[in-house]
Amino acid sequence: MKVHFIAIGGSAMHNLAIALHQKGINVSGSDDEIFDPARSRLQQHGLLPPAEGWHPERITPDLDAIVLGMHAHKDNPELLRAQELGLKIYSYPEYLYEQSKDKLRIVVGGSHGKTTTTAIILHVLQHCGIEADFMVGAQLKGFDVMVRLSNTAKIMVIEGDEYLTSPIDRRPKFHLYHPNVAIVTGIEWDHINVFPTFDIYRDQFARFVQLIEPSACSAYPVPPTLIYCNEDPNVRLVAQEGRHQGLVQLPYSCPDHRVEGGTTWLGNTPLRVFGHHNLLNLEAARLACRQVGVTDELFMQAVSNFEGAAKRLELVHHKADCALYKDFAHAPSKLRATIQAMRQQYPERQLVACIELHTYSSLSQQFLDQYRHTMDLAHTALVYYSHHALQLKNLPPLYPEQVRQAFGGNVEVFTDSSALVARLRQMGWHNANLLMMSSGNFDGIDFDRLAEELGI
Repeated sequence: MKVHFIAIGGSAMHNLAIALHQKGINVSGSDDEIFDPARSRLQQHGLLPPAEGWHPERITPDLDAIVLGMHAHKDNPELLRAQELGLKIYSYPEYLYEQSKDKLRIVVGGSHGKTTTTAIILHVLQHCGIEADFMVGAQLKGFDVMVRLSNTAKIMVIEGDEYLTSPIDRRPKFHLYHPNVAIVTGIEWDHINVFPTFDIYRDQFARFVQLIEPSACSAYPVPPTLIYCNEDPNVRLVAQEGRHQGLVQLPYSCPDHRVEGGTTWLGNTPLRVFGHHNLLNLEAARLACRQVGVTDELFMQAVSNFEGAAKRLELVHHKADCALYKDFAHAPSKLRATIQAMRQQYPERQLVACIELHTYSSLSQQFLDQYRHTMDLAHTALVYYSHHALQLKNLPPLYPEQVRQAFGGNVEVFTDSSALVARLRQMGWHNANLLMMSSGNFDGIDFDRLAEELGI
């Protein structure tokens, strides 16, 4: 079988390409630009295109399938050639579904917590010796790839992104997976470039719930099951509206726990992760693992050594009385939850929290007010954005005073990463933590070097 990837360099696309290659499928691909880590990983597996750019001559009638990435445009010359030849064209989520339609599909959706909840489920299944295929949005410790597809696994665990499927398919990705067990962790407005109102955004989750179906996998004959966060009023409403025949609903909330000496405990089990939001993620994962026969006792044994997904409250450096953490937080709900988690875990330390506005939504003037009071729990709140990022997203200028007013409180705003670092150097780091939050990289700040400079 021969499969060609248009826009193979994407974070999800290159992982799927590698997964198919490891399955024995003949894989090729193209892209106009490929950066690390995708470049190195594709090269390692012999899948790096010989030259960057689009090459319609590589689209030939003997291809069994085209997988189209979101990075490509409707007028992509390779896509046009594939359409002209009448080749089968799949979006990324469509192809994942094709590879998993005979398996039990556990799909994790939500505005926040998707990656961590998916990671916990996979960690527990691995600990219990239960084989599973998967797609997850971050590198996980103990897993070589972010996508696995096999002929033997009876379970597929999927991180269900609500963003658009492809340039020629405007449906949210998670609508195409048709879950048997669906998780909704939370609903808070995001992606305003494609969901211009909260109601439109929320409706995508209502549709997701309607698409839950019984398992066709004889090894796991699970009824259609919805696991949802009962603490989120938007999720509760979607769950109430989404009731349909045969649907099993399993609400969850934060389990009883305690924090002692910088460690969070669930009963007699010490955890390596912390924060109210992560305890909710653990509870969602526990209920999902129950569906495939994992007892609560086995679950707790497994999660005791779960260290989290990459860039999710990830410890970069620490000393006896200070630490630097990095986190993927960028949306308002993620920002609020991550800061709250740091304060609860280290109540005796000062918290310096720094957020980079990097996404389309976060840099949009009409969305900024969603960040109001999200940083109030930090002792020092710093906000960074670059004019270059605004230009790349074709957004109008954004001024520091606008950002200050939108966030409220005593936030400090920076548009130069060197000025931000200079401000951090002025601070004392005795009995203090630094939290760096972004889906970007603060225009290239080296966190290891930063920690060394600050003496953390």
